[in-house]
Amino acid sequence: MKITWKDILREAKNYFFITIGLAIFVLGWSAFMTPFEVTGGGVAGIASILYFATKIPIGLTTFVLNAILIAIAWKILGPKFCINSLICTIILSIFFYIGQRVFTHPIVDDMFMSVIIGASLGALGAGISINWGGNTGGLDIIALMIGKYRNISYGKVNMMCNLLIVGSSFFILHDVQKLVYSFVVLFVSMLVADTVIDGFHQTYQFMVFSKKNEEIARRINEELHRGASFLKGYGSYDRQENDVLLIITHRSDKVRVTRIIKEIDSSAFVTVTKTASVFGKNFDTLRL
Repeated sequence: MKITWKDILREAKNYFFITIGLAIFVLGWSAFMTPFEVTGGGVAGIASILYFATKIPIGLTTFVLNAILIAIAWKILGPKFCINSLICTIILSIFFYIGQRVFTHPIVDDMFMSVIIGASLGALGAGISINWGGNTGGLDIIALMIGKYRNISYGKVNMMCNLLIVGSSFFILHDVQKLVYSFVVLFVSMLVADTVIDGFHQTYQFMVFSKKNEEIARRINEELHRGASFLKGYGSYDRQENDVLLIITHRSDKVRVTRIIKEIDSSAFVTVTKTASVFGKNFDTLRL
């Protein structure tokens, strides 16, 4: 397969945003959570617990554990994904190495606020990384392996696996307050991660009631290269048959679809709803 400059630029763009996501992830941990000895889930959580107990650098433990998981996932997720995961792991480990040396004291003095900020940044970084084709390793790899065969939320998979990790931190720290804050980290991380990841894949359903649906559909076909469907409707008030235009679109096309409808028929009756999931061509793959 011939590699073009377009392919190289696309990969460079992906890794740029992956790196930004990983940097935000580590910032949340190193600057806001680790100084207070509050942990979270995943390999980073395991590495933090080991750091609190033995002072082994988080970056080193993260690299070793992720390398083991990548080796396990090689056949399931394929060499391409695993090589990508290894690159992300190296970047992540380097950031943790730097982060632990830069942030020796918490930026925010209030422990509760520091935990909330740290958990939010960590989940935001993880979400950005995953949406651009990367991951933060560890349970992300496990979640993606499960997600290959089941439609299960990334956040929920991590939550189930992370409860045990966070619970085990009590046996090292022997501090109920820090344990409670660690569970707060899990809760906040689940909400933020799902919001970020689902937000990138959010889809919308348009129902358009207009006398100019044919023209609207044609513009959508030509300008957005997307299909639309005509449904037969029957008005209860005027007792007349009419076509209802059904459009399913990604978040990125929502504004353009709305603009097309307004330009053609500003008096059209339109409903717009968020869809939980859309499976099929140009959307997600149905997994059972």
